[in-house]
Order: sequence, then structure tokens, then C-alpha cells
Amino acid sequence: MGMFKRMKDMKDMIEAAPGMVAQAQQLGAQAQQWGGVAGSEPTLPVAQQAAMQAQTGQAGGAQPGTAATGADFEPIAGVTLEQFASVSKGVAAYGYDASKLADVAAAQGISAFTWDTAQRGWNERIHRNRAVAQRFNQIYRGI
Repeated sequence: MGMFKRMKDMKDMIEAAPGMVAQAQQLGAQAQQWGGVAGSEPTLPVAQQAAMQAQTGQAGGAQPGTAATGADFEPIAGVTLEQFASVSKGVAAYGYDASKLADVAAAQGISAFTWDTAQRGWNERIHRNRAVAQRFNQIYRGI
């Protein structure tokens, strides 16, 4: 009898996992907005978290050929989603050290002020709009 209960408990846990992941992502985004947890390493922006997941194959991306249209795909401060993904991937060379993002952006001709504006905007869009997050992952994997 105990074996069937354990199997049911395991099934219930698997069914609850997507909701728990979504809740964890939401809490992570809130922590990011508040600058991370006091006394800990700074949390990575949403895009860099997505980039790390894309590199390890943990995040689901859009199917090839998915159209990326709408206002949420417009450049922010002149920085396209493709440029944002390129800088995000470039920071991988530094072990995803978020303090190196401005340096990687500068190497691609994006000023620190422009990068700061674009990073905030793209992170917000990626967090808010699943299609933008999927397109980011698709671009990131293709770089």
C-alpha cells in the first residue's frame, strides 16, 4: 500500500512542478527588482538567467521561423533584441559575471548609458512577454 501512496505523491509533485517553477521565477524577478538578497551575490538579470538556461538547454524556445512582431520587439534605446542577445552571450566568457555586461556592450559599440537603459527594458519585456523570452532564447542559441 505504501508503494502506491509514494507513486501518487510523486505524480502530484511532478504535476505541481511547473507552478512551483513559475512561482520561483516570479520570486527571482522580484528579488532582481530589489537588487537581490542582502549579503548575497547580485542576482543576474532575467535575460542572463534565460541565456544560461538556453545554453544548458533548460528553457523552451520558440520554434524556428516564429515571427517576432509587435511593439515588444522594437529596439530599446537603439538596441535590438539580437544585439541584446549577443551581449548576453558575450558575458558567458566571463562566467556570466553581470558586472562585465557593460564591458561586453562597449566592445560592441553600445555605450554604458544606452546599455543600462536597454538592459532594463529588455529584461522587463522578457519577463512580461513569453514570446520575447522565446525569441531571445532562439537568437541566443543561434549565435
